[in-house]
Parts: sequence; structure tokens; C-alpha cells
Amino acid sequence: MFSTDAWNRNEPIYEAARTLPFNRELADGTLSMPAFRHYMIQDAHYLVGFAQALALAAAKSDRPGHVVQFASAAATAIEVERTLHTDFFRRFGVSAADVAATPPTPAAHHYICFLLASGFREPLAVHLAAMLPCFWIYREVGRDIYGRASAGNPYQAWIDTYSGEEFSRAVDLMIEVTDEVAAEAGASERAAMHASFTRAVQLEWMFWDSAYCDATWPVA
Repeated sequence: MFSTDAWNRNEPIYEAARTLPFNRELADGTLSMPAFRHYMIQDAHYLVGFAQALALAAAKSDRPGHVVQFASAAATAIEVERTLHTDFFRRFGVSAADVAATPPTPAAHHYICFLLASGFREPLAVHLAAMLPCFWIYREVGRDIYGRASAGNPYQAWIDTYSGEEFSRAVDLMIEVTDEVAAEAGASERAAMHASFTRAVQLEWMFWDSAYCDATWPVA
């Protein structure tokens, strides 16, 4: 299946993401609050773009069941994670105005633009392959962190969200539909799917690393 092949091809990048300083310190509860605050603000920007990318998938599909799945996932991306953000933003004293005043970093901007360009320019199969790592990588990293998280971890709400069963079911559905569409794709389209999947996995790594390094635009 496409998903198994894609994961196996990109497992070294996943492993590099899993062991990033950001995720190691998130697991043991020593990640600095400024780094996590930076990450959450950027994730708020990314979240809007990801929901739009899911909405584009719904628009591109001609199967009613898929339309419902993608549209529902777009709504969930906003609703569930907005609740998580609201909790942390209140705790860290971050306002909606602070988020609006903080532009997307190069990594976040690149990832958002990549997903939206995929939605507008690529066939549905390729677009799904571009979005799948955001689901899948987060679940696997969330599960890994949950298994080694320190007691009283200040980031437990984040850990619980991405290691939980509700999110896992959403990931399984996305894997299933991507494999279903990939089965009907020709050789060149499947090659494009693999290229998009790999680029998204790389961007997942960049997103976490960017937050840890407090990356901003090099010129302003």
C-alpha cells in the first residue's frame, strides 16, 4: 500500500523529528516556555492553513463520503486545536492580538503555502499525500512522548491530544482514504504522491526545529 511504502521510505526523517531537542525536552518537561509559546503561536497560523487545505480536498473530491470526511476534519482542526491553544494562550498570557501581530515564520509560511499550492494545483491523490504526514507524524510523536513523559509535565494537554484515541481514529481514516485514492493512481501520480509526502515530512521536522531555535525572517 502507498502509506506503508511512504512511511518506510521516510522513517529516517521521522526518527530525526522524534529525537529533535524540542520533542525530547517536551517529553521530560524541560522545554522552555518561550519555545513552546513560539511553537503554539506558529501552530495557530498553521492550523488555519491546514483547515483550508482540508477544505480544498473536500472540494476536489467527487465522492460524498470523502467530502464529508475532509470537511469534518477541517472543522475539527479548527475546533479541537483552538481549544488547546486557548488553554495554553490563557496560561501564557497570549492574546488573539499577540497571535495576529506575530507573522508566520519562514518554516510555517513555507508549510502553509506548500499545502495550499498542493490543494489548488495537484490531483486529489497528491494533495492527500501532502497532508497525511501532519496527521501521522503528530500521532507517532505524540505516542512516543506520552510513553516517556515526565510526571506533572506542564505540556500534558498537548501530549494527551496527540496521543489520544480520538486523534488516532482521525489518522487511521486519513491513511485509509489516501490508500484508497492511491490505488487508482497511475505510476507518475504515485511518484508525485511520494514526493509530496516526503516534502511534508521534511516540513514537520523544520516546524519543530524552527520553534526550538526561535527562528524568524533573516531580514525585515
